[in-house]
Amino acid sequence: MKTFILTMVFSLSLSVSSIYDFKVPGLLGNEIDFAQYKGKKILIVNTASKCGNTPQYDGLEKLYEKYKDKLVIIGFPANNFGGQEPGTSDEIASFCKKNYGVTFPMADKVSVKGKDIFPLYKYLEDEAAKKGFENPVTWNFGKFLINEKGELIATFAPSTQPQSEEILKYLN
Repeated sequence: MKTFILTMVFSLSLSVSSIYDFKVPGLLGNEIDFAQYKGKKILIVNTASKCGNTPQYDGLEKLYEKYKDKLVIIGFPANNFGGQEPGTSDEIASFCKKNYGVTFPMADKVSVKGKDIFPLYKYLEDEAAKKGFENPVTWNFGKFLINEKGELIATFAPSTQPQSEEILKYLN
């Protein structure tokens, strides 16, 4: 089974030429197809429910509500940093809805670094390196911004607030 998974990840990495090639499992069993977001900016954020940065969910939701005609935010719960996302998919979804009213798409929990890095995050890491951007996945709530053509245009450290001028300058 492990060999099969590694083969699939390797073959996916060979066939991926754009963010729009990715389809990822959603938090509640749905599928998130990045091709449906052509023509919009995409902000990809690794999230966690028990982190000092968790209140950023509120800012992310406000950003999504204000700019959803031209921006989609996709959260990727990850348990890579301090075990701060231990919950099941249902627990994470419930937490996000109840505490922050999250309506933006949330992917299923993934690994965002290390040997078991999720293929989308490996792609983003490689794109950031090619462009000379810092890899923002140093803690929970690192952010990648993709433009309307599917190109990585910026990365933001976990401490960067969703409604900061640093991010807003790309949306106004």
